[in-house]
Amino acid sequence: MEVRSSGRVVPLRQSAPERPLLMLFRFPAVLTLAVCLVQIGYGQNTPISNSPPGEPQANATAGSADLDRSISLKSLIPNILEDQKQIYWTFPGQLAHGKHWVPVAGVLAVTAVLVAADQFDAPYFRHSSTYNGFNRAFSGTNASLGIYLAPLALYGGGLIAKDSYAQKTALLAGEAVADSEILDGLLKLSTRRARPSSISPDRNFADTWFDSKTITDGGFPSGHTIAAFSVATVFSERYGRRHRWVPYVAYGLAGTIGFSRMSLSAHFPSDVFLGAVLGYAVSHFAVLHSSRRAED
Repeated sequence: MEVRSSGRVVPLRQSAPERPLLMLFRFPAVLTLAVCLVQIGYGQNTPISNSPPGEPQANATAGSADLDRSISLKSLIPNILEDQKQIYWTFPGQLAHGKHWVPVAGVLAVTAVLVAADQFDAPYFRHSSTYNGFNRAFSGTNASLGIYLAPLALYGGGLIAKDSYAQKTALLAGEAVADSEILDGLLKLSTRRARPSSISPDRNFADTWFDSKTITDGGFPSGHTIAAFSVATVFSERYGRRHRWVPYVAYGLAGTIGFSRMSLSAHFPSDVFLGAVLGYAVSHFAVLHSSRRAED
């Protein structure tokens, strides 16, 4: 293509389409988190134990207690099944006996307020071009890569450094993602909420429930966000005491992924909020609570 400027013909340089691999490198969160996690795996280089790096070794009693709930590739599926009992049987039973009502009521109240506001804030992201560059870097594919590469990088680093604590942390993160995605799928199936991107601009953004194109295409809550916060919680609680920067990086990246789901018009703010809360809750109260009982 050519244009005329001051009597001269100036060719316009056409930008080549970005390749998927280059887009991955434009996603600094993926590479930064992967490198940091591999560095943790290399840097600790501690003998095999159940204790966090830099803390006293677990005694014989704690070691024997670890057998009650093994954390390994072989026990990953049984542990996920055990978590389902905690999530769908034990926790509802505790609610029925009057426990945990205050935080649950708080989360429901905030979610309700955000749902009421979704019809006003979602159109902004739908019509804005401010976040085009950000959206290319934090696309749904790139966000998924970042979420799944983080545990893989940590597990690989733990294998190379013979650090069982890093390996177990990576397996716990994978367990948390599986638990969160199961919960996410059930909620999406039951609510079938339409995504902002599927709603035409002239339609009412408040009329979104039981309106997804297919029964598996619901948007409530955000699957990327619930997975990102489940991984971030495992990393933060397993490494946060020893490396104070880990929670800031982990939750910061998880929050960025959550924001990208709104800027991409893939989810409403209420979808993202509930996804973040559920991701944290599943990791903290189901996955890590069980692992603490095993390692104490």
